[in-house]
Amino acid sequence: MGTTNCDDCMYYEYDEEFEYYSCGMDLDEDDTARFLSGMPFTCPFYKCGDEYQIVKHQM
Repeated sequence: MGTTNCDDCMYYEYDEEFEYYSCGMDLDEDDTARFLSGMPFTCPFYKCGDEYQIVKHQM
């Protein structure tokens, strides 16, 4: 089982109001705890995209 690199994910979004990145998907309680802990985990929503697609999605 591999780990998820959120920096490469289409759903990793920057919140301008709070000035931090977060996952734009509705993670369940366990996945949210793993995400916030900084521990490596495999996200069920991970979708890899190239840099252009990620920036376009975040705009």
